Amino acid sequence: MQDPIIPEPRPADLPLAREGWRGEIAATLRLSWPLATANLLQMLTYAIDVIFIARLGEAQLAASALAVALFGLVLWAMSGLTGAVAPLIAAELGERAPALRPVRRATRMALWLSVICGIAGMGLCLLLGPLMRATGQDGEIVALAAQYNLVIIFSLVPMLFNNVLRNFVSALDRPILATLITAGGIGVNALANYAFIFGNLGAPELGLRGAAVATIITSLVTVAAYLVAIRLDPRLHRYRILGRWWSPDWMRMWQIVRIGTPIALTITAEAGIFGAAAFLMGNIGATQLAAHTVALQIAALAFQVPFGVGQAATIRVGYFYGARDPIGIRRAGWAGIAIGTGFMLATASAMLLAPKLLIAIYIDPWAPANMALVGFALAYLKIAAAFQLFDGMQAVAAGALRGLQDTRIPMWIAIFAYWLPGFGTALALGFATSLAGIGVWIGLAVGLFTAALLLGWRWHRREALGLVERPLLRRSSS
Repeated sequence: MQDPIIPEPRPADLPLAREGWRGEIAATLRLSWPLATANLLQMLTYAIDVIFIARLGEAQLAASALAVALFGLVLWAMSGLTGAVAPLIAAELGERAPALRPVRRATRMALWLSVICGIAGMGLCLLLGPLMRATGQDGEIVALAAQYNLVIIFSLVPMLFNNVLRNFVSALDRPILATLITAGGIGVNALANYAFIFGNLGAPELGLRGAAVATIITSLVTVAAYLVAIRLDPRLHRYRILGRWWSPDWMRMWQIVRIGTPIALTITAEAGIFGAAAFLMGNIGATQLAAHTVALQIAALAFQVPFGVGQAATIRVGYFYGARDPIGIRRAGWAGIAIGTGFMLATASAMLLAPKLLIAIYIDPWAPANMALVGFALAYLKIAAAFQLFDGMQAVAAGALRGLQDTRIPMWIAIFAYWLPGFGTALALGFATSLAGIGVWIGLAVGLFTAALLLGWRWHRREALGLVERPLLRRSSS
């Protein structure tokens, strides 16, 4: 039996050695802004698809929306699972940087897992047809969605590859690469949509399927861009993440699965309540559903920033968790929470002071035809403003706990918070009172408040709960 490897000194260039709160806040900001920007750019990539597909007609747009609803949920959940490589890499770097072999093997196993999850996810997405028929969707919509779905599922594996590589470069203090590559993907996606949907630039005219082809092309080009960037960057290249790609490390594979599965289920629980809220709003009225969609898109846009801060908090806390530095852990986590909630205070103010300007991102709020929709949306945005701080806090607190590789209890917190007090309140107030849609949004606020309260309490009690104590692991020598 091999002896545990003694930690090596950390090199001066590792983004760990920050002095005091000012240095930690600066380090968190430097890591989080490229990640948050990449999140916002990813939303723009999806918007490009909608813009091009909308030109085909309402049926095609509705069909793609149904397909993406399932595909997006599967992709998001699987990204949470494979993205668990980030706290593992961060902890290895914090303990014994540069940790070339452990980081390489963790990344390799995450790429392996991307293939496994991608294939499993493709199988889940093939349930779209039966799901649409079971919910009574129009036959034409079902046929169009099935055609689109059969193509877009082949982008799942490369998209998960991109997720792993994004976490790798971010943990190695190169988050700007994720921003630049995502920005470049927008142009590729727009050009591919233009070519394959309408048959331009010598490409075949594929209609709705052309949009799915564009997604595949964009995901493959993005993988290639990450690999080129990693090859050209000396710090990243020395990890040789594709070296001995056939060699398994089952211990690290299990670590990723153990940490990542609760993250995937947490994502499913959170996404599920917002999906369920849409169904509730649909039963209240079409105008209320449209207003709900607009208001939720604005809230989702704002959420991308604390979500990026939470990703940064996972990495920063993970560094100090690996270094067994409880003071660093405390600073990294609270710095992230302060930044995330501080930003959401600004978005809450914008929702209260200039809501129509935000609504104008999606529709004309001054058009007489939109008067009823805008009225509902304004009411929902007031509630969204009230839960902004809690949304930011729960996102970053969850990220900080992931840096401690603590995901199982946060998963149960999310399931409880969103589906018992959250969905229960939405159902009761939305249908047993005259509040209707406002009652549904109050339910969403209750769910986010409960999640923020419980996750914040767990983070505050991290030392008493023994979450900061990282065990010494025995390591393989290959």
